[in-house]
Formats: sequence, structure tokens, C-alpha cells
Amino acid sequence: MSLVATLVSTPTAPAVTADLVRTAVECLGADGSSILNPGVAADISFAGVEAATAGTRLRDVIGDAPVDVFVQAHARRRKRLLIADMDSTMIRQECIDELAAELGLKDQISAITERAMRGETEFEPALRERVGLLAGLPVSAIGSVLSNRIQLMPGGRTLVQTMKANGAYCALVSGGFTHFTSAVSAMIGFDENQANTLLEADGKLTGKVGEPILGRDAKRARLEELVSEQGLDFEDTLAVGDGANDLAMIERAGAGVAYRAKPAVAAAADFRIDHGDLTALLYLQGYAESDFVLS
Repeated sequence: MSLVATLVSTPTAPAVTADLVRTAVECLGADGSSILNPGVAADISFAGVEAATAGTRLRDVIGDAPVDVFVQAHARRRKRLLIADMDSTMIRQECIDELAAELGLKDQISAITERAMRGETEFEPALRERVGLLAGLPVSAIGSVLSNRIQLMPGGRTLVQTMKANGAYCALVSGGFTHFTSAVSAMIGFDENQANTLLEADGKLTGKVGEPILGRDAKRARLEELVSEQGLDFEDTLAVGDGANDLAMIERAGAGVAYRAKPAVAAAADFRIDHGDLTALLYLQGYAESDFVLS
């Protein structure tokens, strides 16, 4: 089987040096490499070495260098569906924690968030508990949080715009809230977004969330629905997330990616990104920097 190994570092601190690429080529017995972005990403095509063995060899060669390694088959490498988590994946923050900050409760609520994302507690009751603590928060605070606290994750818009320009469908699915996914989806350019609904009355949050809650199983279900709706195979799909409620869709997708993720998620995913930004998901698919849609 023809395989390809991709080495990726963050664009802000290029670490895929010519020497590193040359050493990687030698350790795989490959004929050469293809530079996707000088200093940032390179492909190495090879055969005769199993994927797991190749990954181990490359990680030994890389050592402590801040470089991510992806090894996969060449076939069907480019994906036609992206399904992505939002909090701590497409944006830097956890929205519910930032809402909590408006009430001086960020430390209390973020501790619950962390346990839920690590899979130490069930997502649904943890969400109800956190939303309950937001009771009485003015709805206007959501706009303030969006404007002043929420930052897009680097590379996210380029990822979505490049995949869409090449015929892919892109969906944002979040265990967070529609107030945020609708805004973030528009900023990045997703084709659709789904999330939970914060209930409100008299201009304030009630402390309740609409049922049923969109969690782990709902994310996987939407992936399965999109595969059917778009006439795809699961091999055509790419899922990315960081928390335990992303595990089901990551495990079901053709390429499941853990993005700077909790340990259990990183261990279960097909690929993990610890260093690169979200454009690493384009290099993973064989896109060169010259292919990127920057808008």
C-alpha cells in the first residue's frame, strides 16, 4: 500500500526544517519529499513500512521538536465533509466559561467544564448544572462576550474556505449554544451550525437549556445524517474536536482528529494536532499552502 507521512508545525514557529525532512525520508526509506509549505509542512510518500511503524520511527526522529506527524494511505485522503466542534476547537474559548465570568463564576463553572471535557462526568447533567448557575444573567451579556472575549482559532477560516472551494460541505456542531454558533459559523463560513438553546425570559437567562441536549450522541448522529444527505461514504469525512463529547463523531469519521485535546480524546483519535494550527487539517489532506483560500 502506498502511504504518506505528513510533518506539520505551527506557521508562527516553523520547525519542519530541511534537515528534519531529510532525516525523515531516510528513516522511511523514501525516495524524497514534497514541501507543502517551507519550514511548516512536508509530505513524504513511501511503501514497505507499516503505518504504525512509520509513525513510531518518525516520532523518534522528531524527538522534542514541535512537529505533528500524520501517517495514512494516499487513497481518499481529501475529504468531502468536515464536521467540527466549536469551543476550544474553532474558537479559543469555552463560551459557557466566558458567560460565567460575567457573574464572577468563571472558576466554579470552568472546573465543571474541564471535568466534562475530560469525560470524568456525563456531559448532559454537567451542562444543566452550569447553565443553572447562569440564571439571571442579562441576555445582552452574550453580545458583550462575543465581541470582547471570543477569538477564532488560527487557521479555522482558511480551513473551511479552502475545503468549501474544493467541494466539501462544512458543519459546525457544538455542545455550546446557538447564540454563539450562529455568529461563529457566519464568521468562518460554515454551511450549517447546530447547538443547544439557552432559554430566556424578560431579557434574562432562566438557567434552563432547551431539551433534548445536543451532546456526544447527537454529534455522531448529525455526522451520520450528513453522510446520507450528501451521498458520501464515511471514508470521505473528517471530524475534529477536543473534548469527550466529541469522541463519538471522531471515532465514526473516516479521519478523526483530536485538536489540542484532552488525553482520552487524543488517545482515541486517528490523528492528533498538538502543535499546528487548524491549517494542519489541510496539510493532512495534502493541500499545499499555495492551494489555500485566504479570504
